[in-house]
Amino acid sequence: MTAPDESTGLRRLPSVDQLVRRLADRPELAGISRARLTSTVREAVDGARRRALAGTGGDGDTPEHMAAQVVETLTRAGVFSLRAVVNATGVVLHTNLGRAPLSDLAMARMAAVGPAYSNLELDLATKERGSRYSHVEALLRRLTGAEDALVVNNNAAAVLLAIETLAHGKEVVVSRGELIEIGGEFRIPDIMLRGGARLREVGTTNRTHLRDYTEAIGPDVALLLKVHTSNYRVVGFTSDVPSRELAVLGRERGVAVMEDLGSGSLLDLRQWGFPYEPTVPEVVASGVDLVSFSGDKLLGGPQAGIVVGRRALVGRLKRNPWNRALRIDKFTIAALEATLSAYDAGTALETVPTLRSLTEPLASIRRRARRLLMRLDADSRRRLAAAIVEDHSEVGGGALPEVKLPTAALALGATPAAARALDEALRRADPPVIGRVSKDRLLLDCRTIRPADIPAVAAALARA
Repeated sequence: MTAPDESTGLRRLPSVDQLVRRLADRPELAGISRARLTSTVREAVDGARRRALAGTGGDGDTPEHMAAQVVETLTRAGVFSLRAVVNATGVVLHTNLGRAPLSDLAMARMAAVGPAYSNLELDLATKERGSRYSHVEALLRRLTGAEDALVVNNNAAAVLLAIETLAHGKEVVVSRGELIEIGGEFRIPDIMLRGGARLREVGTTNRTHLRDYTEAIGPDVALLLKVHTSNYRVVGFTSDVPSRELAVLGRERGVAVMEDLGSGSLLDLRQWGFPYEPTVPEVVASGVDLVSFSGDKLLGGPQAGIVVGRRALVGRLKRNPWNRALRIDKFTIAALEATLSAYDAGTALETVPTLRSLTEPLASIRRRARRLLMRLDADSRRRLAAAIVEDHSEVGGGALPEVKLPTAALALGATPAAARALDEALRRADPPVIGRVSKDRLLLDCRTIRPADIPAVAAALARA
């Protein structure tokens, strides 16, 4: 039997239909579907009913409060779950924030092919079926020096496809110092298992020699895999085998050689103060049979896994039935073709956002920080304890882990509690502003804040 207080609490609750009708015409909920509104209202009513039955209901479970709760829930979430945000973290390739932002040309090409039909797999000259890879193959051959190229949905897929194609049921030789793990549970031993290959470890954690590979090659070895440790460094008493030596050994013994570059770059970034990293053209020129790398890291394009190398081996990967499960769509091809075209035209440093952000001079970043600060009135600057500080940004995306990029940031929050509260308030802004809390202050790093973001960031700070 329901207690009197519980019965009273249940009677005053609105029905789902009543609350939906009350909220249906609210301007704040424009664009929210009726189904989504009904679902959110039902959750609110069910929650209030549970509290009433438990005897924990209160004044907050009135129709007015419940309506306000539903409006707040839906407006905070927005019409769409996936939203553009302002990256003020200073991490240029922030995996949680979508890694590489695309160039204007890449966005224009996606907009061009998105609403229309396209010649994705049609040879316009012959009107016969063509290959979706043909739109980027010539660019990749020209930019890397490889004989052929294939693009799948990410670099992990590229490595998996190569292992399954070339070494299923056979052994793959890998240095112990290169048995990497990256985010999202990508571990080289697990990829071997899923590809149907057996892992043959050689060398030690810190030192592997050419003789280790030579002694490991037997009748069951189908692939020598070199993995570039792009997301960590082993320093001190170390040794590994250069790509060129491994390629020579593979040719002598009739075993394919592949190098997984991870966040491979087409450009040598040393003239901008970066440490040496092997570029894709360098590794191709070393003679290895296959090279794989990501499209959305240092390349600065869409998420993709790119494989370049000898035509015979790339052709085998293309014919593998798994390739269909891993293939890219027209949007990825459009964005990748545009990104590669910028490299081909020699304009990538100016037009590809990732490269532009990585190589931007500190003086330019300082000017942007000052513009942001001056957008705030004197009272806001005082209340926010706003000041420009110098700090360091990161490359991110598992690339160049030791590189610290000098930067200028807007530091905010007079106390640790104020910094945390401001961080939370900015994440609720439209668009959300994602900073980083460091040394009890909230830092908005201006290396990754685009010039076009400044008005929105200043407006969010004023509201906060």
